[in-house]
Amino acid sequence: MADPASPGMGEVTAQIIVAAPAERVFAAFVTWERQGEWLPFTSVRLTGGDGGVGSHIEAVTAIGPAVLRDELRVDVLDPPYEVRVVHYGKVLRGPGVMRCTPLAGGRTQVVMHEWFHLPAGLLGQVARPLLWPGSKASLRYALSRFAKLVESGTLP
Repeated sequence: MADPASPGMGEVTAQIIVAAPAERVFAAFVTWERQGEWLPFTSVRLTGGDGGVGSHIEAVTAIGPAVLRDELRVDVLDPPYEVRVVHYGKVLRGPGVMRCTPLAGGRTQVVMHEWFHLPAGLLGQVARPLLWPGSKASLRYALSRFAKLVESGTLP
């Protein structure tokens, strides 16, 4: 099994402009246990640590009887610019990064990028084109919800 910290072939990127300063956007993003407010069908909790580097997080997405458990570790926090995580679960594996770039007018560009490992062989070749559009659309939707919550002051 590949090292989860190495990039996989399933690459997903989404970005959004948030009408809030980078410090506030970053703080809202790393309020881990509130990510379920903007990640659809997902509950998030800390399973180890204080939310800083080395902390472990569990995100459980449930749609009807289908449940996906994502386990990740916080590897880098560089406030207010960057968060790096490693997904190390049985299904979701690979590194991810969220970057905040301050813009004029107190706005922030948020870019999320994930590099998931896909199953080997034919299954991986078939899965990639099927998963990628859904993952990208889902990530864009989640980021739009995140932006609205930050801009409204609902998230820190």
